[in-house]
Amino acid sequence: MTTGSRPQPPYLRIAEDIRARIDSGRLRPGDKVPSTRQIIDEWGVAMATATKALAALRQHGLVHAVPGTGTVVSDPAAHHRTRPRPPRTTEPAGRERIVHTAIGIADREGRAAVSMRRVAAELGVGTMSLYRHVPDKDELLRLMADAAFAETPLPGPGQRGWRARLEELARRQWATYRRHPWLAPIALTSLAQPPLLPAGMAHVEWQLATLDGLGLQHRDRLRIAVGLNGYVGGIAMSHSLDAEFTQETGITSRQRHDTDEPEMWNLLKTGRYPHLAAAATSGVELDLDDLFEFGLQNQLNGIERHLAHRAGHRRNPPR
Repeated sequence: MTTGSRPQPPYLRIAEDIRARIDSGRLRPGDKVPSTRQIIDEWGVAMATATKALAALRQHGLVHAVPGTGTVVSDPAAHHRTRPRPPRTTEPAGRERIVHTAIGIADREGRAAVSMRRVAAELGVGTMSLYRHVPDKDELLRLMADAAFAETPLPGPGQRGWRARLEELARRQWATYRRHPWLAPIALTSLAQPPLLPAGMAHVEWQLATLDGLGLQHRDRLRIAVGLNGYVGGIAMSHSLDAEFTQETGITSRQRHDTDEPEMWNLLKTGRYPHLAAAATSGVELDLDDLFEFGLQNQLNGIERHLAHRAGHRRNPPR
């Protein structure tokens, strides 16, 4: 982690200091290393610098995050015993196996843990053999996202109306995002020009067919489908970022909230945020699933009002 004679960035200097404690035995395998909050207090740096310092230690295999506990010193010997390297094999690694393996890594350890080398190691094959099936990591992430959406079955035919059908698919999408916290940042690179995901296109096709026959122009049907999918994925993005932070730092959202709570109450007591203070003292707690359901109903209500307005406009055209 050294940079020669050039001045070290602050995060590398912090990482070196913590590494010295590990090398000297002051921090032993299983011991907690300073948290981001402790790094901020001890070294006087910003949260981003503290997070990068812990990330540098993880990249060198010196520490790992334990959800609910924090970041602890790794035991290389124990890690080797619990996760032995698969034996090299001549069995070809097809694209489906590669994607399935990458999804497993991302589900366990997050999107940042996925690399061609890591997938090859999990499969017990040479890294270069993967490139015959997947040209690079970006394509691998795209294939992972497409495979995840393919897990989400489209609702079957029925007599229910458009609202119930769109609502059912939105809930199925939400469940998929919850199973795969890494998915939202890949799928939502851009709402206007999303990555090419055939399974995702099948969702939009199904939604457009559901909205067919309601008197909507093609443009409005597409706006409704893309907007609704964007809402579901946008809420999922919050879940994704929270999961990534926990995987990177070992600090859960609850622990982060408990750390920040005293400062939050000090700000609320200033009187500058009277409505927030009233909400906070009312005992209201925000749950992501509850937020999703509340917002979903409002999304569908908006579509319903739009359809009603168009129907009224057709019955009573302007003179």
